[in-house]
Amino acid sequence: MTPILEVVHTDPGILGGTPVFVGTRVPAKSLFDYLEAGDTLDEFLRQFPSVKREQAIAAIELARDTVLARARTA
Repeated sequence: MTPILEVVHTDPGILGGTPVFVGTRVPAKSLFDYLEAGDTLDEFLRQFPSVKREQAIAAIELARDTVLARARTA
C-alpha cells in the first residue's frame, strides 16, 4: 500500500490547507466528486493532467482500505 503522504498532503500555502494530490494543486476531493458523478477515472485524469494515474489509484485504494478497516471494527 502506498503511504498517504506520497499521495495527498496539506499545506496552508496551497488552497488554504485543502488536501491536494502531492505535486499538484488538485484537491483530492475532486477525484471522489468525479467518480460520484459517474465520470470515469480516465475523464478525471484528462481534466487534471497534473495528477498521475498511480496517485489517483492509490487514493482510491486508501479510501477502500479505510472503509474496510472501519467496517471490521464496527
